[in-house]
Amino acid sequence: MKYKMLHTCIRVMDLEKSLKFYKEALGLKETRRKEFPEDEFTLVYLSDDSGYYELELTYNYNPEKPYEIGNGFSHIAVSIEELEASRDRHKEMGYEVTELMGLPGEKPGYYFVTDPDGYDVEVIRG
Repeated sequence: MKYKMLHTCIRVMDLEKSLKFYKEALGLKETRRKEFPEDEFTLVYLSDDSGYYELELTYNYNPEKPYEIGNGFSHIAVSIEELEASRDRHKEMGYEVTELMGLPGEKPGYYFVTDPDGYDVEVIRG
């Protein structure tokens, strides 16, 4: 059997804030949207230009409190060639970003930026 990765789903409190982050900060594009007003939720799928893998944002209408991310979830990862410029841009946009980091014994090659719901996105030199 051969499996193909399709998408990762995260739940968001404010769909417009999350769409702005993933579109403006990471350059993802909305590929499709499914509205379920009778069941009070919307699914929005985002992807890069390759379209091979999607991020699914699930927005439940009128959530009462922020979602708990949990201690098993770590992060989503993306890559970019211009790592330092990307980090500077995310800081200028007002997002929470870490210092440049590296694995033990390696030069710094990544940082983390936090989305509006507290999900970490690892940005790796690609």
